[in-house]
Amino acid sequence: MSFRTRDGRDWRPDYLVWIDPNKCIGCGRCYKVCGREVMTLKGLSEGGELIDLDEDDDEVEKKVMVMKDEGACIGCSACARVCPTNCQTHAPAA
Repeated sequence: MSFRTRDGRDWRPDYLVWIDPNKCIGCGRCYKVCGREVMTLKGLSEGGELIDLDEDDDEVEKKVMVMKDEGACIGCSACARVCPTNCQTHAPAA
């Protein structure tokens, strides 16, 4: 799938398909630039289980961004441009 920019240049969206929890530091920069609520912040337990942050914070080993609504992604890659750890994987539509 490809599109054109306003002045006619080719543009191909690359959609967010995965966030590596081992690289993500949970800084929230990607969340702040995305106006489509594609991601959300979750807690990661010591055992590697994702948990809601409204639960007991004693169980949270670290915070990470996870996919919330991948279908809402428009492929602009703004999240990738602000990510300090390059933890996201983007791909064109299948």
